[in-house]
Amino acid sequence: MTNTPSLSGSHPRPGRVLLASPRGWCAGVDRAVLAVEKALEQYGPPIYVRHEIVHNKYVVQSLQKKGAVFVEQTDEVPEGAIVLFSAHGVAPTVHTEAAERRLTTIDATCPLVTKVHREAVRYAAQDYDILLIGHEGHEEVIGTTGEAPDHITLVDGPGDVAHLRVRDESKVVWLSQTTLSVDETMETVDALKTRFPNLTSPPSDDICYAAQNRQTAVKKIAENAELVIVVGSKNSSNSVRMVEVARTAGTAAAHLVDFAHEIDESWLEGVTTVGLTSGASAPDVLVDDVLQWLAERGYNDVETVTTADESITFALPHELRRKRR
Repeated sequence: MTNTPSLSGSHPRPGRVLLASPRGWCAGVDRAVLAVEKALEQYGPPIYVRHEIVHNKYVVQSLQKKGAVFVEQTDEVPEGAIVLFSAHGVAPTVHTEAAERRLTTIDATCPLVTKVHREAVRYAAQDYDILLIGHEGHEEVIGTTGEAPDHITLVDGPGDVAHLRVRDESKVVWLSQTTLSVDETMETVDALKTRFPNLTSPPSDDICYAAQNRQTAVKKIAENAELVIVVGSKNSSNSVRMVEVARTAGTAAAHLVDFAHEIDESWLEGVTTVGLTSGASAPDVLVDDVLQWLAERGYNDVETVTTADESITFALPHELRRKRR
């Protein structure tokens, strides 16, 4: 594979694949999946996991085979058992429920999500109205809202802005679900600033660095590909956003698939250049399968398009680090 930082001046060639970098697992996902594996290794199965550890079908199925049991509610976990909280985070009430059932808890919440939780608590303590940009029903939104339910109002896109009411327009702050697209979030923020001129912004951008990087990379390959394939699950917010970003960036077609066998060969009709990437919860083995599938159909020229280098890592949850010592 050749590394191509820039595509300016390049010309499409038959059978070409533009492979986005960065792509795939981010530091938070890597930490969460490793946490389940370490818990299984140290305590033995079953290890209960509240909600999918990350939104990826392959990852969930692989961990189930090793002894992880995924549940939706805390009361599905037997009293006294071990439960691990997913990367998306949980509300404080969930910790209370776990304590009442005498559960041993391991918190694998992504540190970037934890940062948003702490911001919500801090602004609520200062009696701000908090406008949380995100999608209704997403686990991350539910968890963040649970930190300050009396202060948080969900804003699911610019269309919600006109109907918002706050107590004091001089004490309004916005926060965001971390996995949204940057463009989507800033469109809503701009609408909020028009509606509330004194709107406070959080101290740092709440969009996950990995989501930003993957969206930047998919924009680059979409400019030069007739088709973009994003490997990821349909319930993965960041993967769905990447498909939308690819379409907005100019590709003729973009599709989300969990596995190579889900690709429709008709998508390749008239296509000389395919863009390929994956969501932050999709392992690279699935991308390798797609590359093999494409190679079997004549797409052998693979160029890696790099738009950022990632070196961030997160330590294991402290419960597992303490056990290891």
